[in-house]
Amino acid sequence: MLNSPYITKPASVSAVMFKVLAALLPGIAAYVWFFGAGILLQIALASITALAAEAAVLAMRGKPLGLFLKDGSALVTAWLIALTFPSIAPWWLIVLGVLVAIVVAKHLYGGLGQNPFNPAMVAFCVMIVAYPQLMSQWPAAGFTDFAAEFRAIFGADRHLDAIVMATPLDALRTVLRLPETRATVEGVLGSNATFGNIGGRGWEWVALGYLAGGLWLIQQGVISWRVPTAFLATLGLISGAFALVDATQYAGPTFHLFTGGAMLGAFFIATDPVSGATTVRGQIIFAAGIALLTWIIRTFGAYPDGIAFATLLMNICVPLIDMRTQRPVFGRKTGKTPDGRQP
Repeated sequence: MLNSPYITKPASVSAVMFKVLAALLPGIAAYVWFFGAGILLQIALASITALAAEAAVLAMRGKPLGLFLKDGSALVTAWLIALTFPSIAPWWLIVLGVLVAIVVAKHLYGGLGQNPFNPAMVAFCVMIVAYPQLMSQWPAAGFTDFAAEFRAIFGADRHLDAIVMATPLDALRTVLRLPETRATVEGVLGSNATFGNIGGRGWEWVALGYLAGGLWLIQQGVISWRVPTAFLATLGLISGAFALVDATQYAGPTFHLFTGGAMLGAFFIATDPVSGATTVRGQIIFAAGIALLTWIIRTFGAYPDGIAFATLLMNICVPLIDMRTQRPVFGRKTGKTPDGRQP
């Protein structure tokens, strides 16, 4: 368009959601390469469950099915649940998690655009509290036996000793907390197949895939650069500061950034436009708060990763953050008049 007025066409919800799904593909490809194709079964199972649950609730609410089923929001939630749950979790765990996300965390609050909490993170927190053992059974890097993964997901007899390995975050924290071992971060990292060059073996490449997809979303204008930048900078700074104080007991920035769900959280979870802050300063505070709470939970908490709990805690703070970071309304004076009265 060469002449004014320069009016941009607003992006549809479906276009945005399917770009988010496309941005997840590099991370999923790395996931399949290092941990097997079981994750594809979980994504398919989560997607089918999400669409079925969405259709059922929409029908009960008297909403048009075609309009809402095609917007892609249920699929984004389903994929995030599949990627944050263990890829060898039993099928019913994924189904139950998706139902919690779609029915409870999304539609009981009014549906798309009304939920105060991130639905995928609600599902994760509910499931890890209810089924902590199942939510801690992650596949070992390099194990790509699809038949074994299929049996683990759909089989009644789950013999997982040969394919399960503790996550790098969980393994590091467990070893450091054993006083008799006198372990150090440097001594633990690189000591076994759990750890790679800079983070968890295999997980560092998955994180790079999410990073590539997230940067593409920023380039496409789907998400703002502020949220992922504030998240990653805060997580890097706090972990780096404590590593400088005591490098034997606190892992550095590269480990925290390229292990666990840091990249997924920075670009695909904290950027949720519905449950996140809306003001410019508010987005920075919101993302920095998630990163700070994530590091605290990772370092001192009892769960393998803290992003889900940190996100929900900051979701609670969003109304206050938005209220305190709103710019003055145009045309309204600030402060008091010369005679001391409030304008």
